[in-house]
Amino acid sequence: MDPSQTELQEIRQAVSDLASRVLRLEEILQLRHKPAPVAPVAATPVTTQPLPSAVAPPPFVSPPSVQARADNADLESRIGSHWLNRIGITAVLIGVSYFLKFAFDSDWIGAGGRIAIGLLAGIGVVVWSERFRGRGYRAFSYSLKAVGTGVMYLSLWAGFQVYHLFPSGVAFLAMLIVTASTAALALSQDAEILAAFALTGGFATPALLSTGQNREIALFAYVALLDFAALVLVTFKPWQRLLLLAYAGTLFMYIGWYSQFYSRNQLWLTVFFATLFFVAFAIAPLLVRPLDSSTRFAALPFFIAFVNAGVYFFQMYAMLDPINKTAPAWVALALAAVYIGLSRQGRSRASAETLDKLRLLHLALAIVFITIAIPIRLEEHWITIGWFVEAAVLLWVSDRIKSDFLAWFAICALLLGVCRMVFVDDFITSTRIFNSRMATYLIAIAALAWAAWLASRRTGDMPRKFAAVAVVVINLLALMAISHEIHDFYSEQMARAAPDRNARNSWSWGVEYHRIQIARDFTYSTLFMAYGAMLMAVGFWRRSAFVRWQALFLIAATVVKVFVYDVSELDRVYRILSFIVLGVLLLAISFAYQRDWLKLSSRPAPPGPAAA
Repeated sequence: MDPSQTELQEIRQAVSDLASRVLRLEEILQLRHKPAPVAPVAATPVTTQPLPSAVAPPPFVSPPSVQARADNADLESRIGSHWLNRIGITAVLIGVSYFLKFAFDSDWIGAGGRIAIGLLAGIGVVVWSERFRGRGYRAFSYSLKAVGTGVMYLSLWAGFQVYHLFPSGVAFLAMLIVTASTAALALSQDAEILAAFALTGGFATPALLSTGQNREIALFAYVALLDFAALVLVTFKPWQRLLLLAYAGTLFMYIGWYSQFYSRNQLWLTVFFATLFFVAFAIAPLLVRPLDSSTRFAALPFFIAFVNAGVYFFQMYAMLDPINKTAPAWVALALAAVYIGLSRQGRSRASAETLDKLRLLHLALAIVFITIAIPIRLEEHWITIGWFVEAAVLLWVSDRIKSDFLAWFAICALLLGVCRMVFVDDFITSTRIFNSRMATYLIAIAALAWAAWLASRRTGDMPRKFAAVAVVVINLLALMAISHEIHDFYSEQMARAAPDRNARNSWSWGVEYHRIQIARDFTYSTLFMAYGAMLMAVGFWRRSAFVRWQALFLIAATVVKVFVYDVSELDRVYRILSFIVLGVLLLAISFAYQRDWLKLSSRPAPPGPAAA
């Protein structure tokens, strides 16, 4: 019989089997959804309505068991096709390494033959992998290529380091050919994984061929060439991860060389190469091929831009600070100028949304470096002011680009500024109110108010809690600032009353000191009552229970002070004034609540035991 006739009969038989199965499924569904019989009713005229031409079937929803089986199948497929694949690559490379060592120890064949076999085997595996790629097994084909290139690198390493069959220049040229060939395969097959193999092999080459000698120019020139190749790849291909791999390899090679070979007489050459690497990765986010913002690795250029700036500054600080203490400040200002220039760069391959975020990130980095330069170049409270300014700018940028990372960074700067202002800064003031301490506190209050306002615009429980904490800290700082002024004012009066030590031992100075102390303590009580009354007024005006509760807590603290401390310590006149002012304040607040200006009594009681 003709083979074509046989195949035609088989196709007909398969179609017949399929039709019968569909028919059985339809019968089962009809039996399952058959409507229940109903009692006969009298015939009534029925108006017929035209039926729609087509009714969309209900969407099919997989049962939970089917979905669970599908998830298990995906996990099983991922384990079988990816995880076992990578473990297999590692196992084969380890096995080849042990085999080479065993062949070395057993002296089966000559050194040249062993290296030749390794190179031919690696090339053969790479060529053989193309058959699997042609049949659709791309992942397995790339795994074989990884094994093949790894065997070639190991063979070249053994030929140079173990057997000394050829000089380092020949070994380097051979490894460079392997790297370039893998990169060419990556471009021709549009395979990011092969490009990652090539880049990994390229950065591994100096380590494999290291002789323990200091060759800074050759090493860093080669690393710069690899970085340039990575920039070219990410410019024309959406391979963002290569940028991270290139930066990690560059940083690894730089730290390895620096920890072993760097000395001060190599300063300017090392600064040149460090600056070259910084410039390459600073402009990289402007060159990369744009990705959709929902893509998993779309944020990598932002991460690299941020880390690159910090790492470069610390590199310069480590090299320049031992020589000149002010040099890092000039580096910080230079970096600020660079990032201001990058923030104004309008030409980019990125989308408008990505470019806007990148501009704001560059602007934030510029502000960070400016605020870093100020404490390095200046001292005292300027460090605190710099942190507050930095926090305010970062909060604005984080609000524009919706970045929680920058928001947390700004919160840390705020916390550092408040802690330094309260516990570290020692302000020496000669005038009241208009002094550096009051200016620093006002800047801190403005930064916290800005943070609270931005947080109040966001949705969610965490921003709301942060805004509440910021408002409480604002009130505490305001009380502290005024209390410092009161303390300094009365301290000056005490110093005028007794200009020298002999006068301080006199009886008259003791009386005067006690009088000034009583006036100071009464002023504190007056401050707390006035500030509490102001908060209560604001709470009624803004209809804010949160502000009113702060007023109540402050007034409660004032009540405790008046009844416990003022009764025993203050003079009769001040004691009378304290109680009268406090009583009038409490009566006014009580009257406001009894008049129910906020209609609190008309609100429904909350559910629970209290409502019952």
